[in-house]
Amino acid sequence: MKTPPGLLALIDDGVIDEVIRPLKSGKEASVYVVRSGTEVRCAKVYKDMRQRSFQQRAQYQEGRKVRGSREARAIAKSSRYGRKEQESAWKNTEVDALYRLDAAGVRVPKPYGFFNGVLVMELVTDAGGYSAPRLGEVELSAETARGYHVFMMNQIARMLCAGLIHGDLSEYNVLVGPDGPVIIDLPQAVDAAGNNAALAMLERDVLNITTSLARFAPELMETDFANEMWALFQEGELRPDSALTGVFIRNEAPADVDAVMEAIDEARDEAVRRQRGRDEANADPG
Repeated sequence: MKTPPGLLALIDDGVIDEVIRPLKSGKEASVYVVRSGTEVRCAKVYKDMRQRSFQQRAQYQEGRKVRGSREARAIAKSSRYGRKEQESAWKNTEVDALYRLDAAGVRVPKPYGFFNGVLVMELVTDAGGYSAPRLGEVELSAETARGYHVFMMNQIARMLCAGLIHGDLSEYNVLVGPDGPVIIDLPQAVDAAGNNAALAMLERDVLNITTSLARFAPELMETDFANEMWALFQEGELRPDSALTGVFIRNEAPADVDAVMEAIDEARDEAVRRQRGRDEANADPG
């Protein structure tokens, strides 16, 4: 096949030796099966920013670190330079997330490098060596579906332990390899501690996977793993090997508003006392 322009530089630099075939094309990128030496891998070529929309990205980008104040201002103003920086940050988010999650033991495609805007990574295959199907494309027994659900809840928890939430997890970006599910497509990965919508995105990720697998094991819809793992995460008690149950008891007791206001008043009074003490200590003795 004719080599896509985005991959020519990788061939010239010896990163890959051959483009075998297209794998898939989406709104964000096109993915190709490539050969690197004796290894068959895949290369993700991100589409030009002019072909893509930034309209829906604000909720994902909250809490992400930017290189410097100049870049932050440019992105906020949506200047030409700012859009270029935003595009770069969007690509780098997936690269950084893959390396981070791979190191944390999350089952994602193993990354092999980011070259000239192209992400080279493991090609996930089925038992026959063909491209692995998506989770939504396979028929499962109830037992297998329950097993996959346990595995996926553990993977989501491991991601959370690494400080990340997928943000767009569904049956369409989970592949099924010989050893089970593999999570893909992470350019919208969310900073769990820095994004105000983190819990809502975690709940959506968990619900999407649960709903998909509940087609084969309906009782899975009775679980609440998202709030269970989030409560542990907030308390600093979530671990990669935490034994999750899918049971979460919500605290529906009315808030003690008087106690909260009393605590706020006490904190304010203490701050005033401390400031008064600092002012007196710094006062000119003359």
